Amino acid sequence: MKVRRLALLALAGLLLVVAVDAGGGAALAQLQPARPSGQGSPPSAAPTGSAAESAPLAAPSGDVQATLVDQQSETAETFTPVGLFMRADFVVKSVLIMLILASFWSWVLIIDKSFAIGTLKRKANRFEKTFWSGRSLDELYAQHSQRSDQPFTAVFVAALREWKRSFEGGVPRDALIPGVKDRVEKAMNVSIHREIEKLERGLGYLATVGSTAPFVGLFGTVWGIMNSFQAIAQRQDTTLAVVAPGIAEALFATALGLLAAIPAVIAYNRFVNEVGRYENRLEAFADEFSAFLSRQLDERSR
Repeated sequence: MKVRRLALLALAGLLLVVAVDAGGGAALAQLQPARPSGQGSPPSAAPTGSAAESAPLAAPSGDVQATLVDQQSETAETFTPVGLFMRADFVVKSVLIMLILASFWSWVLIIDKSFAIGTLKRKANRFEKTFWSGRSLDELYAQHSQRSDQPFTAVFVAALREWKRSFEGGVPRDALIPGVKDRVEKAMNVSIHREIEKLERGLGYLATVGSTAPFVGLFGTVWGIMNSFQAIAQRQDTTLAVVAPGIAEALFATALGLLAAIPAVIAYNRFVNEVGRYENRLEAFADEFSAFLSRQLDERSR
């Protein structure tokens, strides 16, 4: 599992670096001043009199149209995710980076936990099929006692180990049989709790991201709106060109917060249900195995 997580971490980091490099040029280009257009003809006096009234209206020159196209492309680049990130101040950038890292690690946990639960289900199916096929318990114990790679085998080994310890001095007396049964059940319960605790690792992080990421994004939003009001006060202007960039970066922080929180909440609820069903299945196996050992103990004590 650790190797898989490191591989996912390296792959996602590489994709993030490529995305930043691809958009870095456009983001830096928008911070550079626009170059002056080529040298045109010197201005001439406007015609007057009847000549001015009969003269046709001249179309805008090519330089003016190119300038308008450049302004439109610059505005479009300004409102890209990379452009909004580059325009933001230190506080908003810190919030955005925090949300990006939280979302990235959430997806690493989601992918890793999905593979882990799917693998455990397949292993549980194979073990239960082998266990109920009539194979000798001693053979299964010898096979899994040295290496237990799933909760079902861990519970089985814990129960049978306690069972064998109880019979080291021979068949216990009738008065000791209830104690043997209790020890076997406790050994299985402890093993179940330990294995479920391992399976639940990482779910607390998903719950934390799902509950706090929107508020972190909201903090970035409030800070960005404060910057917009500050820009209005400095320029003494409330036009859309002054207000829009600050509001855009503020809403971008909210969007990243939701982007980090929504998958984390969905994955957390899904994994909690999956772990709950797996725990119920494991407890059912423990009850059936406990009943089987209890019958074996009653037969030996006769």
